Amino acid sequence: MAPATARIPNEEWFLGVFMTTPPSGPGHRLLSSILRHDAKQNSYKFALLRALNDVVLAYPDVRHGERPIAVPVRRLAEAWLAYYWPFMAVGNEIMQGPRAKRGGQLRNDMAFRPSLRDLRARWEAMFGHSAAGDGWMLVEQMRVPRLRDPFDATFRTAYRATVRKIADAVRQPLQYAGEGEWSVFTKPRRADTLPPSTWLPGTRPNDACTLVQPSLWNAFRDVSLWVEALAIHEWSLFTARVGDVPRGEAYERLTERPDGVRLPVTWERNEVVVQMLEGRMYRCPWSGKRLSPDRFQLDHIVPVSIHPFHELWNLVPADPATNMHVKRARLPSATVLRKASPILTESYRNYAASDGLAGALMGDVARRFRLPHPPQSIQPEAITHAVIDLTTNVAELRHVAQFDKHT
Repeated sequence: MAPATARIPNEEWFLGVFMTTPPSGPGHRLLSSILRHDAKQNSYKFALLRALNDVVLAYPDVRHGERPIAVPVRRLAEAWLAYYWPFMAVGNEIMQGPRAKRGGQLRNDMAFRPSLRDLRARWEAMFGHSAAGDGWMLVEQMRVPRLRDPFDATFRTAYRATVRKIADAVRQPLQYAGEGEWSVFTKPRRADTLPPSTWLPGTRPNDACTLVQPSLWNAFRDVSLWVEALAIHEWSLFTARVGDVPRGEAYERLTERPDGVRLPVTWERNEVVVQMLEGRMYRCPWSGKRLSPDRFQLDHIVPVSIHPFHELWNLVPADPATNMHVKRARLPSATVLRKASPILTESYRNYAASDGLAGALMGDVARRFRLPHPPQSIQPEAITHAVIDLTTNVAELRHVAQFDKHT
């Protein structure tokens, strides 16, 4: 968490270079166009850039084949829910734009503020005081059915209504990005009116989607770390100005996330224990050691500190000592992944043989990967290939630490 006087290192140099001499190419020029235009006096532009950037970082393995990519507005709205959550603190709300009078009434700075305020109040009624990063926790839980189901129907309904309200607001910066209206993004259309080959994995037929051109998708991949830093920097300046708070406080709220957004894996662990007791063999993919019911951990292949993938394909049983002292919060290198491939396939095959885990695995795979077969016919080898491809791409985009020792 940044202190109240936090500054982005060399931010003036960075902003000057990016705004005046961005990397060449049509996608980079589109990014520059988005940054230079849209005179609306709210934080929506910064939120849109950051959300699109987060989508690209979450799907670094998506190959567009020079086709546009249909991004559900719902996915952008979920990111906005997490971004704006910190500005809804009871007794300490922070404005995100000027409040205008229309028809004699003082309007909200954001149309969705009442809905998000109510949702946060419902969350706090269940769990007590909410931290700035709890919006991320909520979004991640709502994305995975088995984590979403424990919430009562009233709360789930309020969540969906809030996401819909935010999605309506997302359309405004989509429309006015760049020069003119709908000059960068397309008007949202139902996914089932678009070729399925353009769908982002996990897209639903009734999702309203905007098309992102391949050149813009590639530009986000090229400068994702820059875009994130720029969006947060500009958003902090804007919030300090309109919200009348120190810029450091705005920066803290925009960057706070729960520790790795680590969600419980008790159910998954218990299912694996049952399989072990029934005679199924599990081995650690990083050491090759055979595991026992009383000595294993569920390891996130892509650590949650790098990206909060809570789907079952990202959880594999591992030797505790190897997980804690060798892998830790690092990505496996390409060499390690290649050697681990047979054991990863073995784990997924065990999952597919479990009455409890099979449905969760196939559902999680279908929501995350674009594979050529329906979920029920996906082979464990195909899952391993997709997971290794994703992990390799995450390492390339994030420039994070890797371990290169297969013990």
